[in-house]
Amino acid sequence: MKKELEQRTIGYIVAAFGLVAGLAWNDAIKSLIEYLIPVSANSIWIKFGYAAVITAVVVLITLYLLNLVKRDSTK
Repeated sequence: MKKELEQRTIGYIVAAFGLVAGLAWNDAIKSLIEYLIPVSANSIWIKFGYAAVITAVVVLITLYLLNLVKRDSTK
């Protein structure tokens, strides 16, 4: 029981650090987009495009990792 609690706690801490790193990258990428494409009335579409691309990348990575875990558990 104690070992499982430690593993979960470490997992949550790592996830929190991942969130912080993700937010830092989010800010950096948004700044790069604003630098490369000056803000205009159509900037809302750029933000939606950015959100769609990031969502697609996250879904693909998640599917890959789930497939990897499933493959390892069947061995």
